[in-house]
Amino acid sequence: MNLDEIKKIVELMDEHGLSQFKLEQDDTKLELKKGGYEVAAQAVPQFAQYAQAPGQGAQAPAAAPVDVDPDALPAGEQEITSPMVGTFYLAPNPESPDFVQIGSSVSAESPVCIIEAMKVMNEIQAEIGGEITKILVENGTAVQYGEPLFRVKTA
Repeated sequence: MNLDEIKKIVELMDEHGLSQFKLEQDDTKLELKKGGYEVAAQAVPQFAQYAQAPGQGAQAPAAAPVDVDPDALPAGEQEITSPMVGTFYLAPNPESPDFVQIGSSVSAESPVCIIEAMKVMNEIQAEIGGEITKILVENGTAVQYGEPLFRVKTA
């Protein structure tokens, strides 16, 4: 990936109103986050010369809980989140059955969906084991980086 490709991704983010973009291919990782007029880039060392965002790696302090969140996860459940921006699909193609349904058991290596990003179909693995309790995204809809996709009962 070169600087022109990164600029093209930033232009596509602007064009489609995206505030975050993450790409992981082989040993290449690129993450772009946009807030206001700044675009912060995080990249593996070979792309470090393109990442000019100050304060990279800094973490905001954790906020103290104020009220009980009605959308909080039930005890013993975790979420599988989107590792990238793209279009969410429950099956590898329209004629195939869904990877998972509510009640499906998954292991860390189990494929749970496909996310299409830049015309590349990326098979997403559960990365946790348990039982699917909820599918949070409709098939064929756009998802953002970090958006919850599934809830999994792990305990």
